[in-house]
Amino acid sequence: MINSAFGLADRCFTFRLPIFAEDEGLGFAWGDRTSGCFANLLSSPVKSLCGRLRGWFSDRIAVECLAGYRTGPGRYRSRMQVLTDHDRAINQRLDVELKKVEGRFAAELISDLPCVNVLVEYIEQYRGKMLRPRLVLVAALACADGGAPLNDSHRVLATVVEMVHMATLVHDDILDEARVRRRGRTINDLEGNETALMLGDLLISHAYHLCSSLSDTRIGRVIANTTNTVCEGELLQLANRNNWQLDEQTYFEIIRRKTASLCGTCCRLAASLSGCDGEVADSLYDYGERAGIAFQIVDDLLDLVGVEDTVGKSLGCDLQKGKLTLPLIHHLETVTEPERKQLADLLEGVSGSLTSDQVAEIRQLIIASGSVEYANDWAGRLVEQAKARLDCLPDTPARGQLARIADTILTRRY
Repeated sequence: MINSAFGLADRCFTFRLPIFAEDEGLGFAWGDRTSGCFANLLSSPVKSLCGRLRGWFSDRIAVECLAGYRTGPGRYRSRMQVLTDHDRAINQRLDVELKKVEGRFAAELISDLPCVNVLVEYIEQYRGKMLRPRLVLVAALACADGGAPLNDSHRVLATVVEMVHMATLVHDDILDEARVRRRGRTINDLEGNETALMLGDLLISHAYHLCSSLSDTRIGRVIANTTNTVCEGELLQLANRNNWQLDEQTYFEIIRRKTASLCGTCCRLAASLSGCDGEVADSLYDYGERAGIAFQIVDDLLDLVGVEDTVGKSLGCDLQKGKLTLPLIHHLETVTEPERKQLADLLEGVSGSLTSDQVAEIRQLIIASGSVEYANDWAGRLVEQAKARLDCLPDTPARGQLARIADTILTRRY
């Protein structure tokens, strides 16, 4: 059943199309029908409707289709938004600004040593959605008074947070013994752990070197403090490997530190550089933190039930390394004690050497217990909380973009 309604205000055309499907045949084709995170392709009826929408409106308006999250057993929800010229303009501006960030990133890492340049060039393929630079730039635009242009400090900050993030990816691959990242071999798989470790350190070092060029020295201290928090989160996770009693509170503290703190810092510092007051900066930090926690929950879900060719990196690492994530924690809390002990004994007994059949069996157990859906629902609630923190901002296309960034966390497949 397809229902639709139009909202028309301030020349912003919005078409919302809730789609409720009892199976994957009506609304979406799903990579895994047990979780709304993994929307794959729009079905033919919806594609046809998209085409008709383009005919109803002018060529200047683009249709954006966002898959949503599960609304109940066997039921899925999506939202379609028709973007105005203002939305398209901000997207085009972001494309230009992100290209500048990429250029600054490459220029900062140039070395007089060819062996270093080879590694730096290879690391470019690690770049994905550029979520953190995007948060910096869009938050700055949302805070700008009268649409003031982004300045070079914003671009430097966006480059710095991308370098810090890249360093964490390189180090994560060492910890996870991952062999694939962005559909290519990892640095540790190509060159060994020693080279990967030093490359991650090099990225961190360059991040602070570039950050020191900013006139406001507080920025560097905040970035350093955030990096400390990220490392503490990783250490807390390492300390809880194979801890089958791990509770949700500790899990959320781990991902708040290791992932969400940097997302929050991106938004807070962007607001500060744009001259926003402390209350607005704090609200944007909360937005970034909640979005970052949701992002990590979805990332953990993808590691469990994603498709490696689609996700583009080694999967099943959390199970192999005894890292408990939200769906597994929930599963262990809801099953009977004998079932919990049986699974814990299996994971502990073959830590690091689970077969593909064992991973598939564990995956099906977790899915059957409703734990994947439980984690996905948590991510959905966090996204809604994140968007609520944007109420402190004026209603502009940039604010709308921040809301869409949060929404797309729930629909990503990689």
